[in-house]
Amino acid sequence: MYTDTERCVRAVRSKDARFDGWFFTAVLTTRIYCRPSCPVVPPKVENMTFYPSAAACQQAGFRACKRCRPDTSPGSPEWNARADSVARAMRLVADGVVDREGVPGLAARLGYSARQIERQLLAELGAGPLALARAQRAQTARLLIETTELPMAEVAFAAGFSSVRTFNDTVREVFALAPGELRTRAARSVKTSATPGVIALRLPYRAPLNPSNLFGHLAATAVPGVEEWRDGAYRRTLTLPYGHGIVALTPHPDHIACRLFLTDPRDLTLAISRCRWLLDLDADPVAVDDQLRADPLLAPLIDKAPGRRVPRTVDGAEFAVRAVLGQQVSTAAARTHAARLVTAHGIPVDDPEGGLTHLFPTPEALACLDPEQLALPRSRRTTLTTLVGALADGSLQLGTDSEWERARAELIALPGFGPWTVEVIAMRALGDPDAFLPTDLGIRRAAEELGLPSTPAALTARAAAWRPWRAYAVQYLWTVDDHPINHLPV
Repeated sequence: MYTDTERCVRAVRSKDARFDGWFFTAVLTTRIYCRPSCPVVPPKVENMTFYPSAAACQQAGFRACKRCRPDTSPGSPEWNARADSVARAMRLVADGVVDREGVPGLAARLGYSARQIERQLLAELGAGPLALARAQRAQTARLLIETTELPMAEVAFAAGFSSVRTFNDTVREVFALAPGELRTRAARSVKTSATPGVIALRLPYRAPLNPSNLFGHLAATAVPGVEEWRDGAYRRTLTLPYGHGIVALTPHPDHIACRLFLTDPRDLTLAISRCRWLLDLDADPVAVDDQLRADPLLAPLIDKAPGRRVPRTVDGAEFAVRAVLGQQVSTAAARTHAARLVTAHGIPVDDPEGGLTHLFPTPEALACLDPEQLALPRSRRTTLTTLVGALADGSLQLGTDSEWERARAELIALPGFGPWTVEVIAMRALGDPDAFLPTDLGIRRAAEELGLPSTPAALTARAAAWRPWRAYAVQYLWTVDDHPINHLPV
């Protein structure tokens, strides 16, 4: 979009927050870059230039605006709606892969050379993987500076910088303030957490956001010991590269309040990325709803409660296991089966606030389970053990960087995997916005009630007009049933 100057200028002049994250406005006279919704008086058109990423602005010598804080914009929805190499690379960068594995590690995960990835990212984002990772490190550093009392040296290494000097130089260059000055300014406006070791921050999103189906789904399907709904917040444990974490997510009218307890602050970048992915916070709900509303049978559902998101997962392998446990059983039965696995094979953790007890077991931990101890039909045991074996040996990858069609083909080849299981994993674990569940019982009941075709083939044909947002159409169709997944717990 940043190449369409006229459209960008209109968005800046109207201060349209829907375009935050789509592009950034750099002002040639002040050398400052802003988000489109910046509250200051818009500059003259001849003084504006547009970039596709904050990293490209920083690489061109612009610093972040102190008023609108463009580094805190929601991510571009484009990267979650695509499965090409650039989109997958952006999701991996957001997960901190460049900091942990370097550019060669990023390229290896994508199956390309480092040179190809560099060229593709430069063409679309105006910045290579190192510049994108540097911009993210700066944002992480700012969060740690403003929301914790960690010494600056610990902040530097937790944010991914290789030295304190590089940290100081980057913060000054990006924010035009020294790290100490950022902390002093934040002390006057940003509330730090009263609980030691807890990082409190706000996760932005594009309005509207309907929390009912999003948090209702997560709460209704929560696995005891791993997830819970308490005091208006969804809480769960996280398995992270350097340790574990516990997150509490609370919906508010203009943001999601996020409280993170991490055993190692180096996991902050990945933890934030996982939370945003879980809640689908980088979606563009206006674009999605506008297309789905064109169907007269869906329009009343959308007008009643717009802004529904797709509830995802923090771990693709975990969700795949839970999807198999949930085949042809009730939500309560699926939770019971998962809780037994957690108790037997999960890693115990200490929850400072009580309530959560375990991390969900990894595929490696589940690879040694005795199938005879599972209270499941024999065919389901075979399905589960085969899936766990493929995940444990790496022959099946279910991450944010997976190729959607390739993952579908690998899943359908496993015994016991039918279209429903494959598509629900594609929707919630892989993040495919066009995943569709025409055989789902709730979808078929909704179709009958609304006057849509009720047979899978006919419904799939009708749903072609909803592409590429059929996963969001599923969320609206599920609201026809009065199921706990559609309501926030009281």
